[in-house]
Amino acid sequence: MNAKPPKTHAEAHRERRDIVSGEVMDEARLIRFVAGPDGSVVPDLARKLPGRGLWVAADRASVTTAAKKGLFARAAKAQIKASPELADQVESLLRSRLLSGLGLAKRAGDLISGFEKVSSTISSGKAAWLIEASDGAADGRGKLLRLARHQSPPPGVFGLFDAAELGLALGGENVIHTAFLAGRAVGRWAQDVRRLAGFSPLLPEDWREEPIEAKREP
Repeated sequence: MNAKPPKTHAEAHRERRDIVSGEVMDEARLIRFVAGPDGSVVPDLARKLPGRGLWVAADRASVTTAAKKGLFARAAKAQIKASPELADQVESLLRSRLLSGLGLAKRAGDLISGFEKVSSTISSGKAAWLIEASDGAADGRGKLLRLARHQSPPPGVFGLFDAAELGLALGGENVIHTAFLAGRAVGRWAQDVRRLAGFSPLLPEDWREEPIEAKREP
């Protein structure tokens, strides 16, 4: 068997050790934390805050375990304290990042909104993600979900934001149906979607009977 080629410096730099499991994994699967000036544990989703990074797998159980068992202080070798609500804080910050990302994508021309336009985008194979308002009508959503299911590969489906949240992010009063176009921009947004999936289901519970599940990345 041929040995695997050594990783480049950039590839190695993107891997970090989860302080909970000890597993080394890609940064994209982790949440970075740092010690704040007041000795609290601060999520650093953009990975830009100064200080030593403390990395935890991007899921609720791991963050909760790290907070409860004092693993942040152990890894930092310092007296820092994590809030019991740290996992909820991470989820809230990820949701905000995703909404901001949609706003940026809209301004860059990477989002399509409106039933007919979204339907056409899905049919043409240009949709990477179908973003549906959580409080939208089931009939319109169902038509788009069925259309998406027959694409190869099908677009991912995201349904955590209601129409008011989407409207505020995208500059519209009532946004129900949106498609994120395939391309480089969607990769950054999808990375945060995958991280959020560790803290919250990507679809409302009452959508479970509908014909397509949220997209899963390897």
